[in-house]
Amino acid sequence: MKDFSYDVIVIGGGHAGCEAATAAANMGARTCLVTMDMNKIAQMSCNPAVGGIAKGQIVREIDALGGYMGKVTDATAIQFRMLNKGKGPAVWSPRAQCDREKYIVEWRRVLDRTPNLYIWQDQADELLVKDGEAIGVKTIWGVELYAKAIIVTAGTFLNGLMHVGRKQYPGGRCAEPAVPHFTESITRWGVRSARMKTGTPLRIDKRSIHFEDTEQQPGENDFHKFSYLWSQPTLKQLPCWTCNTNSATHDILRADIANSPLYNGQIQSTGPRYCPSIETKLVTFPDRDSHPLFIEPEGEDTNEMYLNGFSSSMPLETQLKALHQIPALRDAKIYRPGYAIEYDYFDPTQLKHSLESKIIKGLFMAGQVNGTTGYEEAGGQGLVAGINAALYCTGGNPLVMRRDESYIGVLIDDLTTKGVDEPYRMFTSRAEYRILLRQDDADARLTEKAYELGTATRERLDWWLSKKEAINHMIKYCNETSVKPKEINGALETFGTAPLRMGCKISDLIVRPQLSMKLLSEFLPSLKEVMELPENRCEEIVEGAEIRIKYKGYIERERLFADKMHRLENIKIKGKFRYNELKEISTEGRQKLERIDPETLGQASRIPGVSPSDINVMLVMMGR
Repeated sequence: MKDFSYDVIVIGGGHAGCEAATAAANMGARTCLVTMDMNKIAQMSCNPAVGGIAKGQIVREIDALGGYMGKVTDATAIQFRMLNKGKGPAVWSPRAQCDREKYIVEWRRVLDRTPNLYIWQDQADELLVKDGEAIGVKTIWGVELYAKAIIVTAGTFLNGLMHVGRKQYPGGRCAEPAVPHFTESITRWGVRSARMKTGTPLRIDKRSIHFEDTEQQPGENDFHKFSYLWSQPTLKQLPCWTCNTNSATHDILRADIANSPLYNGQIQSTGPRYCPSIETKLVTFPDRDSHPLFIEPEGEDTNEMYLNGFSSSMPLETQLKALHQIPALRDAKIYRPGYAIEYDYFDPTQLKHSLESKIIKGLFMAGQVNGTTGYEEAGGQGLVAGINAALYCTGGNPLVMRRDESYIGVLIDDLTTKGVDEPYRMFTSRAEYRILLRQDDADARLTEKAYELGTATRERLDWWLSKKEAINHMIKYCNETSVKPKEINGALETFGTAPLRMGCKISDLIVRPQLSMKLLSEFLPSLKEVMELPENRCEEIVEGAEIRIKYKGYIERERLFADKMHRLENIKIKGKFRYNELKEISTEGRQKLERIDPETLGQASRIPGVSPSDINVMLVMMGR
């Protein structure tokens, strides 16, 4: 049917699906988003929070590329914090607690206002493939939708199975059905699948919490936000609270460990190492007497509270009994228990860096179906998949994000090169170029490229260009303007740093750890005037200029190293070797290269099991 023919079909309305659908549509592709429930668009299945260590950088990159996660977060945030502020700016990471319901409403508003984007409420049942190419989707109602490119962003719904103690029930999320047949319709073509597990804590009624036994954790109200198209927060800003488990809590959980699906053989799949259940923490850290818990609001107008740190799939009675041993939660009433969920994912090494399948042409995958965990990781993949699906429809060259260009690039390269044996979560430590991948400069790295692609608006580009000009002007002024000892020595002694014996440039003072542009501007009126020149978002511009001055040496050194590594990235090797015949390299190297079939020598060098000597052999064989 003509009514069901599109350029791009996106299966799943979660964080990956929403970014994929809007990106493809904004690039001019006629796009259909297939979702089971239009009222749960971009549902925050676990904690209603966005960002965190390295995850916040991904959201800033999504925003710089013209995606929406940052803007929706800012519009629905009820608490904002910049994590790691006591460390260097390379690891500063924004995080926001959001209003769960308002987040859904805001995303739905975005989708409804996006041209070329249509929504079909239904459940995908079968991927339609012809001559090795994805051509459409058949739903449980027998509707056949056709498109040039298909994006699968099904989250935890593919053969989802939920666990509470020894009780099991099929489902993709609490009170939502699993998708039973779709995986098989993909694997029958040679795509490999496996199982993973994740979980979520119980939810508590705020009215039953003894807050006098907690420590309040307020948010921050400075200029930092997620979107570069900044707006004032509109919702009431709320605190979070902290408390701790204790030995009595642990004793109750340990006594019933035989009924834990994680330890009685019921769950065989692997869960997230860096977001473990409370029972996993007890097994992994048997000597710990307590673990921190964070009581976080689910919204501006609800009594529902999220208990961060208490993810569990223990029996309901055990969860409650253990919970009540914590003084602040001794009378806690809950809305629902914590549960674990197992689900299917597909081997991401069978994907190109564009997130298109190597097995089925025109099939793209993003989010948890690629073995990742986290809204942010999903959103970043969804955006790239949406862009590349739109480019696929027009025959354009795919967008491939480099490791020195974005955390999204690191994420996709790790997935497609190394694969996963547990749910993948982003950390700053995964990025070798993290000084280049700061949260403050995602727009510098990505916005001009996004405008060329068609995902960033002219408004966004103009804002970045004016910001760039202001930062460059500020840096130029500091590099060229001298300060005499008599102008500043009194202030320097006050700040506990050595006085000047002769004049120096303002930038030479800024690099001192004790000093900042803001401090210096109180004693250098001309600097203050330059800092106040921008008409909009002065503080953001000053921060950007100061980071570039203070860390200039580190940034340049890392840039030089990244440029050297581009040599390997520019050497294309796909189709040039029969790896099984390369007796000059290690057996493991041959096996890994055969399985992954890397695009470039740079990608080959990052495959676990491929040694530097293997790379040198290939260089020699190519006459390099």
